Amino acid sequence: MNRTAVRRRGAATVVAVVAVLVLFLVRLVDVQLVNAQSINEEAEGRRGVTSTIWGDRGDILDASGTVLAGSVDRFDITVSPRNVADITEITSDGEEVVVMTRDDALAKLASITGQDPTQVTSIVDDALAADPESNYALLTRSVTLEQYEAVRALAIPWLYYERHPARVYPNGAVAGNLTGFLGSDSTPLAGLENSLDSCLAGVDGELMYERGADGVQIPGSEVTITEMQQGGDLMLSIDLDTQWYAQQVIASEVQRMGGQYGHITVQEVKTGKLVAVAEWPSVDPNNPGLSEPDDRGSRAFTSPYEPGSTIKPLTAAGVLDAGLTTPDEHFVVPDSWDQDGASFSDDSNHPVANWTAAGIMAVSSNVGIAMMGQRLSADARYDNLVNFGLGSPTETGFLGEESGTVHPASEWDPQTNYATMFGQGLEVTAPQMASIYQTIANGGVRLPVSLAQGCRAADGTVAPLTSGEPRQVISPEAAAQTLTLLEATAQSGHNAAETSIPGYRVGVKTGTAQISSGEGTYLDGQYMTSMAGVAPIDDPRYVVVVSIMDPTTTRSSAATAPAWKDVMSYVLEKNRVPTSPQPWPTIQTSY
Repeated sequence: MNRTAVRRRGAATVVAVVAVLVLFLVRLVDVQLVNAQSINEEAEGRRGVTSTIWGDRGDILDASGTVLAGSVDRFDITVSPRNVADITEITSDGEEVVVMTRDDALAKLASITGQDPTQVTSIVDDALAADPESNYALLTRSVTLEQYEAVRALAIPWLYYERHPARVYPNGAVAGNLTGFLGSDSTPLAGLENSLDSCLAGVDGELMYERGADGVQIPGSEVTITEMQQGGDLMLSIDLDTQWYAQQVIASEVQRMGGQYGHITVQEVKTGKLVAVAEWPSVDPNNPGLSEPDDRGSRAFTSPYEPGSTIKPLTAAGVLDAGLTTPDEHFVVPDSWDQDGASFSDDSNHPVANWTAAGIMAVSSNVGIAMMGQRLSADARYDNLVNFGLGSPTETGFLGEESGTVHPASEWDPQTNYATMFGQGLEVTAPQMASIYQTIANGGVRLPVSLAQGCRAADGTVAPLTSGEPRQVISPEAAAQTLTLLEATAQSGHNAAETSIPGYRVGVKTGTAQISSGEGTYLDGQYMTSMAGVAPIDDPRYVVVVSIMDPTTTRSSAATAPAWKDVMSYVLEKNRVPTSPQPWPTIQTSY
């Protein structure tokens, strides 16, 4: 070959190399500059995928650790429409055979999830019609763990699963008014779920993994970007069995009495813990939409009412504490009284009666309690109400809890000055009323009302949630004397037969109060009936308060007596409280 031919061939090679380099350069510019963003997005979409690591919400537990609210796994099932195809396998002789057709696979999925097979097929077809390269479509939401495992067993390669927690309430409406519930987006909407979300809520983490062109996750490619944090468990003082029983009782009694609603509160005397706050109607947090909006919360905490005569032991306690009367002091009591511009009377006409202080309580005389109460100044009686916890929310911190209403003594007109002694002109909540009787039963020491005991973190450490300090409200002597007045009511009051519990000394007080219209008047013919009491008197352990709004078949305080006796009997028996030793005292009520 001559030199000219060699030179020509060398020049051609150089030109070819230069051309290839130019093409590479153009492509490089296109990839790195012109279309870099779109290419990166496509590659990231095909390979780098982020996924949420759910931080599970903590449980709500009763006093024994039984779950009142918990979390379970639910799964969304998604599909890569562009990869949906017949499922094949290679036989031992190298032949490819169809083991499950596309339509059969979708039909088997639908049979497990409870969907219409045509609906599932349409989801895939519609996604492909909109985008032939579609890599995502949602087939169904929130299948159970059992359904998820059954679908996984089908081994369909183009299905994917997204785990997320769901809230369940194993006991339905039992304690539903307390636990509250979550919205469809897992937002806490009511009750303890809302007010103590800071304890219960977990913190979600984030995971990244790579997937191939077929959309399948590449094994071993997972990288945790952010660690998730488990929520804490909320530990309550509520006893599930007592809560269930009290709910059955109040549901039965409200309906039997033709009332609008009712609640029963059970509190431990020596600890201040709420053992039950039962209501009817209540709410099933698994499906709160089935309940009326007004029934989805806790009226015990959020609907204060005038207490009526159940406040009289507090009035008497203040007078006893000041040393201005004794249980056996003699009073001459008319059936009506006009005093200092105020006028009021007892529930029924009676001749001038010779009653002791215990007798005044036993017959629930408005005039008699006013004769006792006037021995204290208005300011002293106002301070007494506040010291017993009225006018302020309890220490529970329950969502929406009302403080009730206690106006300063300087705002009392002559009628209110006396009416507050027998439960009119002020409002209380059920836990506040229970706390009054807890204080009297506990030697005059008021303990903080407690519901949420602590928040237990994932590592087992418990942060206490109770607040407030014990305080001596009245002397132990005055508290014991007030218990004598309550026992006299149980022995010889109007409802003595309905409230006696064999083997136990008990103390009770009833109340029938008109319902305020909110405009300074009362609703005609409507009443809140209540009963509050303590047992055993010789060693007080429990307080039970029952209230029924506007009973129609029995309007007197007798409407609440059966429920009070039923629940107090249950609590004493369940907790194996010893019976009261003999002999029992006979309390003089008249002379």
